[in-house]
This record gives sequence, structure tokens and C-alpha cells, in this order.
Amino acid sequence: MKLTEIFKHKTVFSFEVFPPHGEAPVDKIRKTLTNLEHIHPDFISVTLGAGGIGAQNQTVGIANFIQNDLNIPAVAHIPGLYQSKEDVRKLLAELSGHHISNILALRGDKIAGRTPVGDFNHANELVSFIKEQPGDFQLMGACYPQCHQEAANLTEDIANLKRKVDAGADHLISQLFYENQCFYDFMDQTRSAGISVPIEAGIMPVTNKSQIERMAKISGKPLPEKFAAILNHYADNKEALRDAGIAYAIDQIVDLVAHGVDGIHLYTMNHSKVAQQIWDATASLFKDSEEKPSVHL
Repeated sequence: MKLTEIFKHKTVFSFEVFPPHGEAPVDKIRKTLTNLEHIHPDFISVTLGAGGIGAQNQTVGIANFIQNDLNIPAVAHIPGLYQSKEDVRKLLAELSGHHISNILALRGDKIAGRTPVGDFNHANELVSFIKEQPGDFQLMGACYPQCHQEAANLTEDIANLKRKVDAGADHLISQLFYENQCFYDFMDQTRSAGISVPIEAGIMPVTNKSQIERMAKISGKPLPEKFAAILNHYADNKEALRDAGIAYAIDQIVDLVAHGVDGIHLYTMNHSKVAQQIWDATASLFKDSEEKPSVHL
């Protein structure tokens, strides 16, 4: 079954992992993935940095383990900004050789001091290119409920998103957010713009205050008052901050599923215990359902 078909029958639950630093990244993450295997997520995505062939080999190796050892659909990230067309062709061929057909096509973050290749300056260009290649690849794209930091406003950002979907992205995964209302408002605007593909809500549990504050600074978006209060109150108590962050993520997920979200994509940061606690508290919400409400308030 294609991943897009799953959305017709249930609220999707998926994970993101990333290749650990250092030697033998597949060996390092094997335990994390094995610990998550029994949850039977609908898919697991694997990030790919801009580090060249080595980074690509790590992503392919981990995706291969997920797809062919764990028998869970794997989604490989491909950021296009620093890839040539030939680079992408080779990567697609390698993924196809491992029977991996699900791709998250991204522009990718800009790197200071590094010049983009120029073949893929926008994600829709990468989507269009992959659609032209041999193989039945299923393409996903990223979206930004609080607006991409380089877009002038959300209207412009959604217009860019529409181009990505029109190019062939048949499923979207949102950047993380900590206020559900912004996601509901975003959904209203995307549907009004004619974007009808499934959109998963990206949720990242808080386990590290400085990391979240750094990400908020990069995005240029202030943290919600309720969320900021949690960070500040438990800043000096690592265990309490972790527990509060998990509780906050669970609360977000319960509310999102109640409002008919297409799916939840959990940014695990490779923390299997955190993902497990969230799943234990929400598993019953993701049972198959023939009829789901729409996301709205």
C-alpha cells in the first residue's frame, strides 16, 4: 500500500531519525530503531545532511535497515540545494536498489560560506526532477505552519507550497510548532489555496531548553507563552523539563487528533524512550478509522 493510501483509513503516526555522528552510524542507531520497531509506525524518515557522499551513504544505510530489516516503510530525505542532477540520479538509483521508493524532497538549509550547486534552488524543482526519473517514487514535501523564515509572509509561502504540490508532492510534513491554533489556521489557508494532500503535524518533544531556543531564533518566531513558561520554570531541572516536555507533546497530539489531523510526525531526536512514553500515552488514538473529522475549529 502506498503511504498516501494509509491516510484514507487511519490517523498516521510516523517518526524521524537522523544518522548519528562518528563511525558506523547504522550500528549506533540500530538499538534506537529496534526499540521503536514494536510500535509499528506507518513510516520512519531519515534525514540527510549536506555532507556529501559520506552523509548520503549513512542515510541510505539506515533507510535500508528500516525498510528491509525492520520491514517498516522508510522515507529518505533528499535536500537539493547542494546536489547536482547527477548526484540525485545516483542517490535515487541506490535507494531504488534497496526497494526504497518514498522520498522527502527538500530545498535544504543554506550553509554559510558554501555556494549552492544551482540545479535545485527550490523544492518544487527537485520534486519535478524526481518525477521525471525512472522508478515509482512517492514524494513528500515540507511545510511551515508559522511561515518559512525566508518567505515575505504566509500567503507567499503557501503559494510556494502550492507549486511544490502541483509539481508532484503528494503528502506534506510540517515543521515543528508549539501552538496548535497556528496549525489549524495554516490548514484553513492551505485548503483555501487548493492544497488537498494529507498534511502531517510535526511534533518535537522538549528535552533540551537551549536547543529549542536556538531553533526559535533561527525561525524568527516567538515561543508561545505557555511553552516558554515551562522552559523557564524547569530550566535547571533536566528530568523535570523532560517530563514536562513529554506531557506538552502528548497534550498537543491529543488535541490535534481530536481535530482530525491527517497524521503526527514525531521528531524523535533519536530518543527512543521519549518516543515510547508518548506512544504509550496516545496509542489508542491511532486505531484505524473509516471516517475522520476535518482539521478545523
